Amino acid sequence: MDQVFHGFTELFAQLGLPNDAASIRQFIQTHSPLNSSIRLEEAQFWNTAQAALLKEELLGDSDWAEAIDRLNLALRGAIASAKEHRAS
Repeated sequence: MDQVFHGFTELFAQLGLPNDAASIRQFIQTHSPLNSSIRLEEAQFWNTAQAALLKEELLGDSDWAEAIDRLNLALRGAIASAKEHRAS
C-alpha cells in the first residue's frame, strides 16, 4: 500500500485557501492560538465546506488526516513551542 504525504501547501489548496508559504504563515499567525476547547473544524474562521472537509477527512482517517493534525498543532502553537524548546 502506498502511503501519501500531504503538506500544508496541498492542504491549503484543498481548502481553497492561498497556499504559498507566506500566506500559510499569515493564516496561522492570524488564527493562533486556537483555544483548546474548540475543535479544529468548529473554529469560526472556516466556511461550511472547509469545516465539513476537515471533519470528514479526520473521521475517515484519510490521507489528509496527518496534514490536518499538523495544522491543528500549528494553530494551537504546539509546533512553534516545540521549535523554540529545541532551540534553547
